[in-house]
Amino acid sequence: MKKSRLTTRQMALDAMLVAMCTVLAAISLKLGGNLKITFESVPVHIAALLFGPVDGMIVGGVGTFVYQVLFSGYGITATTALWILPYVACGLMVGLYARRKGYQLTRAQMVFIMIASELAITLLNTFALYVDSKIFGYYSAAFVFGTLALRLAICVAKAAVYGAVLPALLKPLRRVLAKA
Repeated sequence: MKKSRLTTRQMALDAMLVAMCTVLAAISLKLGGNLKITFESVPVHIAALLFGPVDGMIVGGVGTFVYQVLFSGYGITATTALWILPYVACGLMVGLYARRKGYQLTRAQMVFIMIASELAITLLNTFALYVDSKIFGYYSAAFVFGTLALRLAICVAKAAVYGAVLPALLKPLRRVLAKA
């Protein structure tokens, strides 16, 4: 019985995190061209750090899919899966690392996995942009790669903040989930 309640709470939290992922993607800060600052990975990180890789991948995949269909302006295209892939990979990467560490990460481990996952997201998004631009005929090296250094710097800065803030967010969530 206790496992059933935990599973229900877990599914409810995953659903809320999917909604957060979608909304955070939609309210991103667009700075022209292909420079976009978003916080949609935070719910993916939370799901992966609390429940593991499957939940992280579900939150990343479903949340980003809903954003792509409802808010991206492009709907479903030949490259939709490529735009979803970075957040699925993030959920997998963070979830596997958290599980390997027994879901008890030190601050240094948290910062490490945040930086690694945010770098993966940025590089996979660059790959998606490259493929998308080639398929749909808008490729320009300056457009695809011109802001890469700045995007990488932004992702490392975001990851450092996530590494500092997420432990404080996870602590009360773990307490609530433990009550059953």
